[in-house]
Amino acid sequence: MGAGLIGVWYADLRARQVRELPLLAEAIRTIAVLYDGLVVPGALLLLGSGTGLIVTTYGGWAFLGMPWLAGMVALFVFEFIEGNTVTRLYFVRLRRLSREALALGTMTPALAAARREHLPTFTHFLDIPILFVIVALGAARPTTWMLFMVATVLAVLAALVLTIVVPRLYPSPSVIPTGSRSSVAQPALPPRSLS
Repeated sequence: MGAGLIGVWYADLRARQVRELPLLAEAIRTIAVLYDGLVVPGALLLLGSGTGLIVTTYGGWAFLGMPWLAGMVALFVFEFIEGNTVTRLYFVRLRRLSREALALGTMTPALAAARREHLPTFTHFLDIPILFVIVALGAARPTTWMLFMVATVLAVLAALVLTIVVPRLYPSPSVIPTGSRSSVAQPALPPRSLS
């Protein structure tokens, strides 16, 4: 699941850099493949194995008295719901819009508007920091709620910063129509370092 989320993040950054519509459509297709092929099966595997461990090892509902485990479950449930209601649906819509634009041979206003939406960008950038918090809780196993609260606030702040900074580092360039041969005159934007 983590590999899928990192792959989705990378493919999204690539989609923000490209100028040619076929490359944009391919980057968006890659996002969908990673979500459907790695993230969703990984989340279902974690759901099943985590539920089994909680029932057999941690006494069922007794896990609510363990801040580290209750925090992991709460963040997983939040990410599972958010990932399937906001982020994944956004990328499914983006894939459909990119296919329509590719068929027309030009960037459509609907695709351009969808690429500028803020909420899906924020939830997308929240996935990896929340995953790090879940892993940190499982590794540290704190007995108080302090690590959960501080780490969750830091994850949300990191996602907010990424939501503001990344679109400025990789502004959505005007996409060259599919049939255009002007890609030599207007090369793709070079990748920029986030550091």
